[in-house]
Amino acid sequence: MSTQLVSGTSPSQNRILEDDLAAHGWYRFVLSYPPHLVREYIERFGLRKGDTVLDPFCGTGTTLVECKKHFIGSIGVEAIPLSHFVSSVKLDWSPDPEELMLHAARVAKTAEANITRSLGFRTTALRTLPPESVSLLIKDSISPVPLHKSLILFDAILTHWKTDFSRHERLAFARALVSSIGNLHFGPEVGIGKIKEDAPVVDLWLAEIEKMANDLYTLRQLPRVDSNVFNTDARTMSEVLRTGSISAVITSPPYPNEKDYTRTVRLESVLLGFLRNRDDLKKLKRTLIRSNTRNVYKGDDDHNWVKQFPRITKIADEIEARRIELGKTSGFERLYSTVTKLYFGGMHRHLSDLRPYLKNGAQLAYVVGDQASYLQIMIRTGQILAEIAESLDYEVQSIDLFRTRHATVTREQLREEVVVLRWPANRTRK
Repeated sequence: MSTQLVSGTSPSQNRILEDDLAAHGWYRFVLSYPPHLVREYIERFGLRKGDTVLDPFCGTGTTLVECKKHFIGSIGVEAIPLSHFVSSVKLDWSPDPEELMLHAARVAKTAEANITRSLGFRTTALRTLPPESVSLLIKDSISPVPLHKSLILFDAILTHWKTDFSRHERLAFARALVSSIGNLHFGPEVGIGKIKEDAPVVDLWLAEIEKMANDLYTLRQLPRVDSNVFNTDARTMSEVLRTGSISAVITSPPYPNEKDYTRTVRLESVLLGFLRNRDDLKKLKRTLIRSNTRNVYKGDDDHNWVKQFPRITKIADEIEARRIELGKTSGFERLYSTVTKLYFGGMHRHLSDLRPYLKNGAQLAYVVGDQASYLQIMIRTGQILAEIAESLDYEVQSIDLFRTRHATVTREQLREEVVVLRWPANRTRK
């Protein structure tokens, strides 16, 4: 069957992860895929000016920025509000870099004065977040003094609000929080690194502004290209896409594992006001593909979309049997088999919903990874996704090896792959 097609690796696919575009330095997830991979599929698909590329899980905009640099129109869909904000700002190359720097200097002057004044009176308590917001953060994400300074800086950004620059200033603030102000460490999981009792918050923010300004000197000279990002669920895109408008899809959806993707952006989401309490977080998680047990809720029914796939049922049954064998009884462990079915059901919903918006002959690339995090039961994500796509009348062109990585527990080599699909040129959409 075509779902067994696997191509070999190319030299560029084996390069060390790198980001050779300064523009991506504005902000990026540690686990985001590299721009060179997007460029390879832009070239392979023969995309050019006049085409429109969709990234339905656009994260912080790697695909969209690369398309814009190649004068190709793009549309992003992203459910996480902070990530949607980051993508939209990264696509806005209009600010004059010198004026941005001047405006940021005025913000910095106000912030520094207020910080100095506040710290000069030791009887004044340090500023902090409301308890309901603190409860959303990983413990020790940011130390009290840097948090105090950050809240004052953010107030200064809002006080000096100017439409041309303030969104970019907020983005620089988010980037500085996770890269140098806070205590977060990013590896296979997000956690706490070296604790910083203090930090030169305003200077660190200005350094991010300077990087941004340096990028804008080049980027704003490029021709205008239509690029839009929508904050919505990738399983239901009817309100943001036009029928038959998409030439290609290049994307990396979540993988089925125990990574809570919202934790990666929790600090910035709280300080920028995108998340304020548990209700906000729950509302957000309901819009995400069910890829981990932390976003499974009563009433979820995406599993109904894949009842006819014995391979998925078999994996879920194996996970449940292993759980019982090992005597694992926690609430999360009891959900391992359920989330597996919900994940693939959500991807089925997405691929089904997508069909009316694809041009005939549209090409698609989905970056996904094998997983063994559910009690060491192997999930061949790419192969299963290809099988689902075939059932929906997509043609599976290949499954390309992107890279391999070590499983944390088993130390096995797990594949990360690009599932390459095509919507037939002469097939009626269902």
